[in-house]
Amino acid sequence: SFGTGKGMNIVLPDGSAPERIGTLELVGGVVTLKVAGGVKVNDERGNAVESYEMRFDGEDPPGPFRVGSLTLSVIKRGERYGLRVKDKNSQALREFKGLEWFPARESYRVVASFTPYDEPKEMMIANVLGDQLKMKSPGVLTFSLNGSTHTLLPVVEEGAEELFIIFRDQTAGKTTYGAGRFLYADLPKDGKVILDFNRAENPPCAFTPFATCPLPPRANFLRIAIPAGERAFHLKTKR
Repeated sequence: SFGTGKGMNIVLPDGSAPERIGTLELVGGVVTLKVAGGVKVNDERGNAVESYEMRFDGEDPPGPFRVGSLTLSVIKRGERYGLRVKDKNSQALREFKGLEWFPARESYRVVASFTPYDEPKEMMIANVLGDQLKMKSPGVLTFSLNGSTHTLLPVVEEGAEELFIIFRDQTAGKTTYGAGRFLYADLPKDGKVILDFNRAENPPCAFTPFATCPLPPRANFLRIAIPAGERAFHLKTKR
């Protein structure tokens, strides 16, 4: 059972939705939402639903459903299932003051050489829950920055047309988020990839303890500081 009532198995934020929205039942890898009488719940297309079946055997995850000020999604991480809750009227959102970024500098936009593998290599990437995710790396990126040479292993997410780089540098835990940051780049062209560290961004787990972000593999721990891109959340900079 879930809703804002104190007796629910999953208690949602006060005032965000009815006291009892309904129930979520897991049977054989399928989660079924059964809506309580008199409660209005809409699926991702805006259609009112009384029951909603969510399967995890396809390429795409089940879509969200909406009630009150909430958008809710059932997610699967490893063999565990969870209810992801987004509240458009949340206190965190109301008090959000914006993000902090280092000043953009041309020197942190570098051209890397791309060395492809004969076949994409499967990598095991841990997430913050301790799960191991299987992701595929197409090759190795080699670049020079601040007088030294470094390598990064990008991965390509399912269905994506870009490189995804999860990295950690020597600013982590000081001026940037401690676990690391994300960087996206275009696919290689003529054996080259532009890495614009000015666009390095915080993962969702920098903002909430309820995110399930992947962590940088050890191979992507850089030995240099890269004071570029997004700074640690809530860290105030001097103007």
